[in-house]
Amino acid sequence: MDLGLALPQFGYSIPGADGLSWAATVEWARRAEALGFGSVWLADHLFLSIEKYGGAPGDHDALEPIAALAALSRLTDRVRLGTLVLCAPFRPPAVLAKQLAGLDRVSGGRLVAGLGAGWFEPEFEAAGIPFLSPRARLDILAETLDIVRAVMTNDGPVTFTGQHHHVAGARANPGPVQTPAPPLWVGGRGDRLLEVVAGHADGWNTVWAITTEDYGERLGVLHRACERAGRDPATVDLSVGLTALVGEDEADVARRYQRFREQAPAGTAPTEGLETWRQGRLVGTVDQVGEQLSAWSALGVSTVIANLGAVPFAVTTLDDLDLVAAALPKE
Repeated sequence: MDLGLALPQFGYSIPGADGLSWAATVEWARRAEALGFGSVWLADHLFLSIEKYGGAPGDHDALEPIAALAALSRLTDRVRLGTLVLCAPFRPPAVLAKQLAGLDRVSGGRLVAGLGAGWFEPEFEAAGIPFLSPRARLDILAETLDIVRAVMTNDGPVTFTGQHHHVAGARANPGPVQTPAPPLWVGGRGDRLLEVVAGHADGWNTVWAITTEDYGERLGVLHRACERAGRDPATVDLSVGLTALVGEDEADVARRYQRFREQAPAGTAPTEGLETWRQGRLVGTVDQVGEQLSAWSALGVSTVIANLGAVPFAVTTLDDLDLVAAALPKE
């Protein structure tokens, strides 16, 4: 199993820090690689609010993921570099294909390109991009996946005409290192989105809290969508992102949970007790979390992406990362 890390990339990501720090992002990426993590991940937002998680109103700065991962590709040696997830409406698909092919090339073939339909309406408004209905955004996502794959896997020009996108003579030369192309994943969990996965993507991801039972139910929806699409469900790469907290023993888990709440951005700390909060998350002693990872592997999940903070792409302290790494079952 590949264990990944959601890197700090927003103004709120580092406890006690005053805004965004590229040096901190680099430090966490390098530490994860040294500990044996198989991948590191960045989200895609022009800016982000954590008001929906209980935080104060206001926007937080964000690193642009394609540029940041390109830089990280020169500062790391082995880890896969992933997007969780690129917002499909933000970039023309042929331009995105060119960017992703370039990122895969400069990284030596380490890219995993996760894409999504987008959900944060204020950044659409700020960029002057129409915030269409969920169905329309999913249709845009499906067309984007088809165009990006076609452009990255063909030496010659690609022509495509869809409801939302049209390209004529698109190309991405030099192409990616991975053949036929870097894997294209889709993030989300709704029924219609799983239809997009079945028909257009290489892999599926959902985040940040879900039990194995609920995941199994969603997996059943995906399998039925694959059957309708004439696809073997075993060809879909499965991944899940989970908020993670690991301790040396139960008392240490409780202590770290208290510290986790204290380090959360103001207003976002969980209010429930540890036993309630840990459900659907990667929480426990090293041995317990190792068993949880094995249970995810038994469901066919090949990548688990750990999120260390109370909100997405936030972290706590580096010693928490050490214990998460220790929980990865040894082959």
